[in-house]
Amino acid sequence: MVSKSQIKLITSLAQKKYRYTHGLFVAEGFKTISELVNSNFKLNRLFSLEADFGIKPDEFQKIDERELKKISFLKTPQAALALFEIPRENIVQDESLILALDGVRDPGNLGTIIRLCDWFGIKNLVCSQDSVDCFNPKVVQATMGSLARVNVSYCDLKTYLENSRLPVYGAFMEGENIYKSKTEENSILVMGNEANGVSAEIEALIQKKISIPRFGDLKETESLNVATATAILLSEFKRKDFSH
Repeated sequence: MVSKSQIKLITSLAQKKYRYTHGLFVAEGFKTISELVNSNFKLNRLFSLEADFGIKPDEFQKIDERELKKISFLKTPQAALALFEIPRENIVQDESLILALDGVRDPGNLGTIIRLCDWFGIKNLVCSQDSVDCFNPKVVQATMGSLARVNVSYCDLKTYLENSRLPVYGAFMEGENIYKSKTEENSILVMGNEANGVSAEIEALIQKKISIPRFGDLKETESLNVATATAILLSEFKRKDFSH
């Protein structure tokens, strides 16, 4: 039986301030929970219709579908919901390719970008303070468990870039064609806000602007979705590293 206090706690975790007050975030679905259970994330409590994921009995609470609907953030609940502790942020090492996000606000975009980092072997994702929280339930859901393998950190992006020794690339509509550009293996790639792109203060710190050329005959598409653009650029950075 899920208590009223448990329901109140879980539903409050939709808001960032309560996630950090309690130090907890929500994960739903078998795949996402399995990935996080088998990682360095510490499980606080599991609520499930059936699967116990092989965890300790005192961390598992069997519930029914009616109770799951009360605590789930999904329109169609996925048989299990778990609470995990928010970990301490790891220090970002100035090595390999680092992805930086300047004001990415959409949870689905950030979740997809975390999955892309996992796919392309990007260990560190650095986000500006005004980017969406990676422990937002919608972000966690969209990562499909990749959150377990990508170090996401939040900072004053301007200060971070000023103090880094790595070359800084940025995605801009007027940048150099990525297919003709030379890129460095150890560097930082900055992606901007969905509507406004890279902010002016961060643009001032970009050492090389790059872009994805448009091949369509009709020039009506203004820009690519930030997650789609990230996928293309990461693929090019890695392809060129691989071909060296």
